[in-house]
Amino acid sequence: MNAFTLIFLFALAIATGTRVWLASRHVRYIGSHRHAVPEPFAAQIDLPAHQKAADYSRAKTSLNMLGVGVDAVLLLALTLGGGFALLDGVAQGWFGNGIVAGIAFIALVMIVSSAIDLPFNVYKVFGIESRFGFNKMTPAMFVADLLKQGAVAAAMGLPLLLAVLWMMQRLGGLWWLWVWLVWMGFNLAVLAIYPTFVAPLFNKFSPMQDGDLKARIEALLTKCGFKSQGLFVMDGSRRSSHGNAYFTGFGKAKRIVFFDTLLARLEPEEIEAVLAHELGHFKMNHVFRRMAWTFAMSLAFLWVLGQLRSAAWFYEGLGVAPPASDAMALVLFFMVVPVFTFLLRPLMAMYSRKHEFEADAYAARNASATRLAQALVKLYKDNASTLTPDPLHSAFYDSHPPAAARIARLKSFAGT
Repeated sequence: MNAFTLIFLFALAIATGTRVWLASRHVRYIGSHRHAVPEPFAAQIDLPAHQKAADYSRAKTSLNMLGVGVDAVLLLALTLGGGFALLDGVAQGWFGNGIVAGIAFIALVMIVSSAIDLPFNVYKVFGIESRFGFNKMTPAMFVADLLKQGAVAAAMGLPLLLAVLWMMQRLGGLWWLWVWLVWMGFNLAVLAIYPTFVAPLFNKFSPMQDGDLKARIEALLTKCGFKSQGLFVMDGSRRSSHGNAYFTGFGKAKRIVFFDTLLARLEPEEIEAVLAHELGHFKMNHVFRRMAWTFAMSLAFLWVLGQLRSAAWFYEGLGVAPPASDAMALVLFFMVVPVFTFLLRPLMAMYSRKHEFEADAYAARNASATRLAQALVKLYKDNASTLTPDPLHSAFYDSHPPAAARIARLKSFAGT
């Protein structure tokens, strides 16, 4: 056991312990506020709906807490327990020591990880989501989605993985820079083709029908100077009763997509306000800023991997005998990195919440802050989103501001 083993175990204990502690805090905090609807929402959300949201959030958090422990045990089994070495040996036994063996090794790791996650996903969909009235999926649809997701991942991921392993072998000490450039191009390409070729594999997208709502939305788009490929309605109700709206695509391939469940629940003025919020993300360059941060962090991580690739202590500290394959270096690094970066999550969540407040302000200037607040409260109720999250848990995990803070800010906009 070298020094890095001790550092890894310490970091894993801190990250896992913190995650479990935060989840337990969240469950207790929600439970302690279950008996009464918070005052700002009392006129719009009744006590049974509030208690349903509390119980739903506690059930999801409890399942996630169990998953945290399983993830930690799996990571230890794969690293210090020799699981990675075993799977690498199987892949090399099949295909020798080349790139194909590396791809097979990574595929085996993904299959094992997915198999461990599968029971949690099944219970979440057919246990928790069904118990609280959200799930619309059948077992056949669930299996079909798994198969399609696997096919899409293979079709898009295998060529990328082949290119990465080839560059690691052939492009010398600056391979990480070339990998980063390819990675950026890959992500931009996925953003461009996703709306047209990938998303329709899972859902039906229909052009929004002419009418008052479409005219209202088109007027808002013109006012905000936003051009898209079209307005589409997605059959989200096939799988879930949750509602949502989002932008997808990149450049001229941009689309605006509304879940059919969202359109069924909100008034036209409320839908307009929700769209104005989403337009705020685009007009204030949040999408591009997040992409820039993502690319910058990926460059930094790849540079670090470039330094660790030939470090014997890195492999020995994680239970792998050097020299290790490039595929092993990739898997070890990207499965272990979250252990060391978990405590940075509040910074990323704070950055995201800042963008949400800015998009709300944009919506208040271009639509109605009152209507957006009304729409959000309806969505909190319909989606059983807790109104009383634990503040510390929220600081780590929530990309959106807590409901009370967000509604209070919108009311201040409405007042001015």
